[in-house]
Amino acid sequence: MKKSDRQRLIVDIVMRQRKVDTDQLAMELNVSADTIRRDLNEMDEDGLLTKVHGGAVSSIQKLFHYNEVAVFNREEKKVIAQKAIPFLEDGMVAIISGGTTNLVFVSALPKDLKATIYTFSLEIALQLTDHPHIETVFIGGKIQKKSLVSIGIDCFQILSKIHADICFVGASGITLDEGITDEGYEIALIKKAMIDSSDKVVSLITSNKLNIRHNYSVCPLSEIDVIVTELKSDHQLLKDYSSKGVMIL
Repeated sequence: MKKSDRQRLIVDIVMRQRKVDTDQLAMELNVSADTIRRDLNEMDEDGLLTKVHGGAVSSIQKLFHYNEVAVFNREEKKVIAQKAIPFLEDGMVAIISGGTTNLVFVSALPKDLKATIYTFSLEIALQLTDHPHIETVFIGGKIQKKSLVSIGIDCFQILSKIHADICFVGASGITLDEGITDEGYEIALIKKAMIDSSDKVVSLITSNKLNIRHNYSVCPLSEIDVIVTELKSDHQLLKDYSSKGVMIL
């Protein structure tokens, strides 16, 4: 097979699968792994794909891939994701905020799930494109470059018109007295708006953020229906939260 034909095939595979493995490509195309690595290097330089460790991703998925591999406490967040999945059922309308815990959560959603998901996180929206039966609605606006979420009046206007069954809100910190708080004023306001538009509020939070307070209030503990952490529900750190009437998983 000519190099040009092989590289066209690689582009087709990357577009379909979003991410490819060097060794797997070598087997499928019956060439050496070194040949594939050279192809991927050339194609990366030509802007046809993005080379990453062990393979390549489609250029449109570059943003998601780099943030995925940089996730801290990934194993803990996988535990949280598996606990939270049953809350999102077929036919539901949901709102999901940004953050790496929520990113791991949406990546773990079943591929056959049928739902409508609104998000103001660019990373979450990109990840949801991997789910064929989920209708994804990106809530646009001015992009905050640090967190890659949209902010501003457009977000509030759209959120005010949504009546969601459930929302999954990330948290920078949570305390018994002040509930969820955030480091950014605008993000805190948008999270508050998504909570106001939802029938049920599920907070996905790693245990290192328990009993941490930031400057801007999102919602009191009384507005949270479920807190999901990687800890066992009877863990000492969670007992006071459970006593406040919040479901703990």
